[in-house]
Amino acid sequence: MTNICIFLLLATIATVPLVSAETYSHSAAATRLRNAGISIHSSGGCSNKYNKQCTSLDGIHKEAIDGVITLKRASGCPIVVTGGTEDGHGRGGGRSHWMGWKLDIRKRGDDCITQYIKRNFKSIGGSKWRAASGNIYYDENNHWDIQYNS
Repeated sequence: MTNICIFLLLATIATVPLVSAETYSHSAAATRLRNAGISIHSSGGCSNKYNKQCTSLDGIHKEAIDGVITLKRASGCPIVVTGGTEDGHGRGGGRSHWMGWKLDIRKRGDDCITQYIKRNFKSIGGSKWRAASGNIYYDENNHWDIQYNS
């Protein structure tokens, strides 16, 4: 009986997607992005998570940083991060900005990144596209709001 219980436990664990609990400080995330050729723009010229005029990456998940770097490399497009974990996006739980699962990137009309997203990802209605990775790209007029699910 014990062997069956252990087998069932292991089988259950094997089917649960593993997500890293690793998050970065603003400085560490900004360094990774800069090293990948991605810039960060803050309308307030700051990175304070509690100031909505800032662009903060404090508490951003590794998957979000890896995801935007992968997008940059795959698309070959210039990418500017304009929103991260700062206040002003709401402090909801789940896969929110505040919880470190979303980034905003600059969008200018039908630019390089817009063309890449619309050509390579599946439209799922309501100005949303889903990548094969499961990440969701929301077209919010002047920026892409990206929710990292992988």
